[in-house]
Amino acid sequence: MALVGSYVSLAQQLVAVMGVTVLAWCRFTIGAMVMPHWLRKPPDEPPLTPALHGWLFLESLLGNVLFSLCMLAGVQRTSAVSAGVILSFTPMAVALLSRWWLGEQVAGRTWVGIALAVSGMALLGAEGRAAPSHKAAAAWPDSALGNGLILAAVVCEASYAVIGKRLTRTLSPRRITALINLWGWVLMTPLAWTALQVFHPAALHLGQWSALLFYALAASVGTVWLWMTGLQRVPASQAGVFTAMLPLAACTVAWLLGEVPSRLQWLALGLTLAGIVVSSWTRPKGA
Repeated sequence: MALVGSYVSLAQQLVAVMGVTVLAWCRFTIGAMVMPHWLRKPPDEPPLTPALHGWLFLESLLGNVLFSLCMLAGVQRTSAVSAGVILSFTPMAVALLSRWWLGEQVAGRTWVGIALAVSGMALLGAEGRAAPSHKAAAAWPDSALGNGLILAAVVCEASYAVIGKRLTRTLSPRRITALINLWGWVLMTPLAWTALQVFHPAALHLGQWSALLFYALAASVGTVWLWMTGLQRVPASQAGVFTAMLPLAACTVAWLLGEVPSRLQWLALGLTLAGIVVSSWTRPKGA
């Protein structure tokens, strides 16, 4: 989640020169080129059934395609502050879905961690909400639609976590990573087809190609494999608390680039990190 947050600003810069669909298609294409050996079935895994294919398709549709489209379209229509506040409810959405869909028993410390993480993310938007509402309405006339799209992105991200937990019970993290990337390429190719006809790769300079390579390898390979490997070892509801690291990492990168954090932002960071520590704390054996 921290790695995802760290390349948010990088993806925004690439979108400005490539467009949403072309960037997404290039991401999945590069991912498919480096992971063909991950598609092979290990000896200890069952064959892919129609049901597993369906879950893999749904995982890619919700987590790879719809999440990206809803998020990018949403932030174009509402303020970053509003988007951040809505995204802060992702850990709670993951916990509720895992309880309802997977039947997981959510531990009390996990609920405490969720509350701390949500509080920390909400604080990040507290300063921005002090602006007069009529000014916000003038700046973001489509904010209702934008907020709705961000909320849809939250549901997609929560579903991605829960379905991923279900898949890790049967398939290895490497194979899941490669298969949902392949589904992402299949789904994005028709959406990007028209834009690819007018896209000129020569227009990208070396730095942009380097940024694209890093983004593709991180988004399609590294972060997905790390997430699926983690889901093998912890409940989905507990893993959901770590989604708070996404906006926190994005803020941290902004701070490193010269933005000076306020006291409220430091407090938000402390609350969110406390939530992660509380939810992931394990008592020593014999205690």
